[in-house]
Amino acid sequence: MMNALYKKIIPLALLVSLLAPSCRKGFLDTVPDNITTLKDIFTNKAMTEQWLARCYSIMPSMWDQPYNNVWSGQSDEVDYAWVQPGINSGAITPDNASPNNWNPYYQTIRQCAIFIRDAGQNKEIQEQPNGQQLLKQYIAEARFLRAYYYWLMMKQYGPVVLMGEEPKAPDADFQIPRSSWDECVDYVLSEMDKAFPDVPVVHVNAGSGEIDKTQIGRITQPVIAAVRSQVLLFHASPLFNGNTELANFKNLDGKQLFNQTYDKERWKRAADAALAVINLNRYELFRETNADPFQAAFLSYRNLFFDGYTKEAIWIRSASADGHWERHVSPRASNGNAWNGVAVTQEMVDAFRMADGKAITDPAGGYSETGFTNTATNFYVAGTYNMYVGREPRFYVNVTFNGATIPVVPDAQYSRVEFFFTGNSGKNGAPRDWPSTGYTARKNVHPTTDFRNNKYVARPTMMIRLAEIYLNYAEALNEYEPGHADVLKYLNEVRDRAGLPSLTGGSQEELRKEIRLERQLELMFEGHRYWDVRRWKIPGLPESHQGGQFHGMNIEKGTSLSDPEFHKRTVVFTRAAWHPRFYFYPVPQSEIDRNKVLVQFPGY
Repeated sequence: MMNALYKKIIPLALLVSLLAPSCRKGFLDTVPDNITTLKDIFTNKAMTEQWLARCYSIMPSMWDQPYNNVWSGQSDEVDYAWVQPGINSGAITPDNASPNNWNPYYQTIRQCAIFIRDAGQNKEIQEQPNGQQLLKQYIAEARFLRAYYYWLMMKQYGPVVLMGEEPKAPDADFQIPRSSWDECVDYVLSEMDKAFPDVPVVHVNAGSGEIDKTQIGRITQPVIAAVRSQVLLFHASPLFNGNTELANFKNLDGKQLFNQTYDKERWKRAADAALAVINLNRYELFRETNADPFQAAFLSYRNLFFDGYTKEAIWIRSASADGHWERHVSPRASNGNAWNGVAVTQEMVDAFRMADGKAITDPAGGYSETGFTNTATNFYVAGTYNMYVGREPRFYVNVTFNGATIPVVPDAQYSRVEFFFTGNSGKNGAPRDWPSTGYTARKNVHPTTDFRNNKYVARPTMMIRLAEIYLNYAEALNEYEPGHADVLKYLNEVRDRAGLPSLTGGSQEELRKEIRLERQLELMFEGHRYWDVRRWKIPGLPESHQGGQFHGMNIEKGTSLSDPEFHKRTVVFTRAAWHPRFYFYPVPQSEIDRNKVLVQFPGY
């Protein structure tokens, strides 16, 4: 299916060639094969627009798991059956680090820079109705995208090499050191600020004024505001704000790459940036109505990913890998035999509260790891382990467990998922299509997906949604001005949609824990957890450990749904012990060899 973002400006054959990762060329090879010169491109309207689309084409999708977007599988969220990134075993080195985004992002940064420099010569666009403004918009989009790819690199690699405004000639001096983290943030934000006034609030059809749905994914002012919120939240966080543990990370000339003095005002900037998005009053938390409040919360969170983008999404990516994700996470009992290999850890299962909002460690919450229920619901069948009974609504959206109803349209002979050893989705008889923990991910699996007939429900991916911004605001405000009424207000907005009772108070530390837990649950599998535990500097703590032992049920045992032998907490895999070098990825060794002033992150 053609990506709606490019529908008006790119032929399908060209789009395929632009989007295929295997077709990415070298860092300086920016001219398409059948084009003679850059002048040919930037004096032709269609070719210029194709070049801009190329700047969009590398945009990652959080649902493109487990092969291209592996961050969930490198955190405590999930374990992949087919892909084990080197960071999990500790074998990550500058020669083998995957995903290697250093070269692809710099290539696209260069493409954006060429567009910014050369697009202004396109008289064909300027002669169109409102052509001058359209060209300014195009250049602003490229400027934002260049800054955004720098931002993605900064999250992965730390302070990066800023290449400047002008794309360098192939024979230029590329011996350029890293800029400091603060310099990188200042540059990214300043570029986004420059782009902001020249992109629309929303893309509309000329004449009618109606929203142009073919332009889904194009940059708008709210998108820029939302990304600024993300950048400033990271910038205020402990990893980046006065982190003395990185005092020795310096350039060869002794330049400090991470600031050493904590600045509380960064939290205010982060809070103000999130509030600015909220105050646009263009978005709302998506909600379904139902006579049963629990069912209403379940449907609100589940259907958010199918219908909620119309209300909650701030940045939408029209092309997504939802079908790929759905087949990977769904159990084999699903129609057409899905791949059953994205395993949720017991640590994530334990994080979910009970329906009344109490933690499973609270004796008053009714949690039990003894016995099996005699009652069936629309979430699980009779005979299901009591561990999974009475949990909060989001648990049943996020996790498929032994005894859970099948997440897609089931075959008549099946009514439940069986992860025990001899079950319909168990390890017995399957070469690798089984989850190591006895759980699979469930979020964003449409209930009418039909693997047998390759039928999927098309929907866009939400890159940024309002619930994230609410949590950004609550976190930043709690750090800057604990006790401010808005901390509880916006934290409770997310909890209320999830069917949990509102919090009525708490100390700064208590609310910090609640906000972090809320991000863990609300944004699960959406590409946040890996980065959050790092920016908070908590990846070595027991409750958020990123290395060591991880648990699940005993998938080597069990011959029936209620077999106690399966339902035993078991160490199911062990990752390398946490090491500070895992805060960032190593720069590829080939780049270190070429750029003699580029320093490697300590520990590699």
